[in-house]
Amino acid sequence: MDNIYFLMIIALVFLAAADLVVGVSNDAVNFLNSAIGSKAISFRTIMIVASLGIAIGAIFSSGMMEVARKGIFNPSEFMFSEIMIIFMAVMITDILLLDFFNTIGMPTSTTVSIVFELLGAAVAMAFIKVANTTGDYMDVYNHINTSKATEIILGILLSVVIAFTIGALVQYFSRLLLSFDFRKKPKWVGALFGGAALTAITYFILIKGLKGATFVSEDVLYFIQHSTKVIIVGSLVVCSAISYIVSSVLKYDIYKLIIVAGTFALALAFAGNDLVNFIGVPIAAWQSFEAWSASGIPATEFSMNILAKKVPTPTVLLFVAGMIMVITLWFSKKARYVAETEINLSREGESKERFQPNFLSRGIVRTAMLLSAGANALIPNSLQKKIDLNFQKPVIALSKDKTYELPAFDMVRAAVNLMVAGVLISIATSYKLPLSTTYVTFMVAMGTSLADRAWGAESAVYRVAGVLNVIGGWFFTAFIAFISAAVIVYLLNIHVPSMLAILLLIAVFLLVRNYISHNKKSKEIRAEDSLRKAESSSIQGVIEESANNISNVAKRSNKIFTNTIDGLAKQDLDMLKKNKKGVVKLSDEVDELRDHIFYFIKNLDDASVGASNFYINILGYLQDMAQSLEYLTKISHKHIHNNHKKLKYNQIKELKEIDLKLDTLLSETKHTFETRSFENIGSILASKQELLDLVSSKIEKQVARTRTEESSPKNTTLYFTFLLETKDFINATMNLLELYYQEHDSSVKPATIEP
Repeated sequence: MDNIYFLMIIALVFLAAADLVVGVSNDAVNFLNSAIGSKAISFRTIMIVASLGIAIGAIFSSGMMEVARKGIFNPSEFMFSEIMIIFMAVMITDILLLDFFNTIGMPTSTTVSIVFELLGAAVAMAFIKVANTTGDYMDVYNHINTSKATEIILGILLSVVIAFTIGALVQYFSRLLLSFDFRKKPKWVGALFGGAALTAITYFILIKGLKGATFVSEDVLYFIQHSTKVIIVGSLVVCSAISYIVSSVLKYDIYKLIIVAGTFALALAFAGNDLVNFIGVPIAAWQSFEAWSASGIPATEFSMNILAKKVPTPTVLLFVAGMIMVITLWFSKKARYVAETEINLSREGESKERFQPNFLSRGIVRTAMLLSAGANALIPNSLQKKIDLNFQKPVIALSKDKTYELPAFDMVRAAVNLMVAGVLISIATSYKLPLSTTYVTFMVAMGTSLADRAWGAESAVYRVAGVLNVIGGWFFTAFIAFISAAVIVYLLNIHVPSMLAILLLIAVFLLVRNYISHNKKSKEIRAEDSLRKAESSSIQGVIEESANNISNVAKRSNKIFTNTIDGLAKQDLDMLKKNKKGVVKLSDEVDELRDHIFYFIKNLDDASVGASNFYINILGYLQDMAQSLEYLTKISHKHIHNNHKKLKYNQIKELKEIDLKLDTLLSETKHTFETRSFENIGSILASKQELLDLVSSKIEKQVARTRTEESSPKNTTLYFTFLLETKDFINATMNLLELYYQEHDSSVKPATIEP
């Protein structure tokens, strides 16, 4: 039995490495987003700066490891055999939970997950232990470090409100000072802002971060602790002077320097604060194993008092962990997927909104608008105009194809995000309080977005809904972490060797499945047949660019229609369910093209306004086609899902006849637009009446069957609805082809003058 603990240590080593990978994939969003969103520096530079910050910060994190050993539970109340089960349950839960959030692209808190996993596992083990001994369940209270656990949890929850409020206030006053035309301000204004930002970053990150390092002398730490005012004032003077020299003499953008320094500092703070979340538990387990191995006492009798003492973590282990984090940062695709969520929620202006509004987000926006109107009524008009002038965004004239390359926000907001988040996280780190870096950086970014008026009337409900979804995910993290860790402790306690093997196999299976699922989703996003926005400003250009979209819609429509009929014929619910997802994706892409019409029309020159009417009509017909297909797939899936009677052989046969004709129509359409053989559209249009007559004849046959032999109302309804919706689909397709044929014909033939 003793060998099982050595195997558990080996398993924990591998779990620690994997946890570092999935943890960094989620937490990279915390220190990358401001630099990426502002596009102040190249992506490669951002990665290099962040990598240096992580590598150095990892060495400073030794003091934070105490949380895993004694921050949540009282180690003296547990034996070695019990503590190993707790640690194993925590690591299995942590890696699966974080990987799940990475896969769906949602930022969650690695600190909250580890805290509630430790709490859930310790509570479960305490209940099991008490049940097998005294039976007094009030004794469970003694096993938990309630004062420290409460302090940590309250600190995490308060950080949400504090980060949002401070972020909003600092951004508001920064914008009042600098406005959106910050580069036109006098050099001394930028130098003052740069001095304050660099002072905050330097003191709270680089100097206070030294408190976590084991190699810093007590004299240095004493000086830092008792010379706070001197250091801050001195740094402000020096950093302001450096900022002025950098901007005036060296002609380098001081805001870029702040973003570089802030990214480095926040990465350093992240590593110093969050490394405990990934390797704190395995290191505590290894140190426990060493103490138990040297004692000669049975595992069930060896008390874990050793964990109550301060034991420094070997610097080499911290360095190796830092290197794994750096490598993950460079190669993790999931990290960039998670980053998109926060950047889009804080983006200036319009973006593709991922979250749908709900009654709560609508209510919050309405309340905020009423409060804003009330506050404005109390402010004198002259002062209100001065404030509004500083918040007036400059108009940047860009061609439409460059619109989506604009930064998500400007460098002032990026600098404030980094400065405020870095300060808050560093204060927590200096007090060895495991603050959630995700909560802080996310809420700071949301606070600065609100203060910067980035959430306009057309985006506020979506952005607020997104914030609520993310916060809801955080509470979900805490609940699931607690329950899952407790359940795994219970399972391991049944029989450690067998349950450990089963749980590790399940963990590996789920990780591999999520990896495959994410890769598949990424490929779908990059699919060649995805619809593309029109960029041209002339009818001829739109004809050329839209040809690819029509070819793709024809190809996908053909597949969807055929699969719908095949799914009905075979009563294949999985095929119909997959088909529904395919047509929803098509509808969403068409809707996205329609949402882009505003930018398309804005980009037209005066001589090409006619292209807008052509493009709008194209999108209208594409939407009609998609809606018909969506309805067909919906009623077919509903019919089979409700276990209604199968369509009769003659009905399926007739639908396949229509499918074959439509296959010819859509295949020819695809080939015509793919090869730009627009002159062939005329021959395709010639088959319109034949197709419509074919569908009408099937309707007449079904009417006759209904009067004589049909006995199923559900089948009759489904069949008639299917045929009528097919007619609508054919009409929409033919209308699209007719429009294209007319416009192409008129654009290539010179106008003739009547005699």
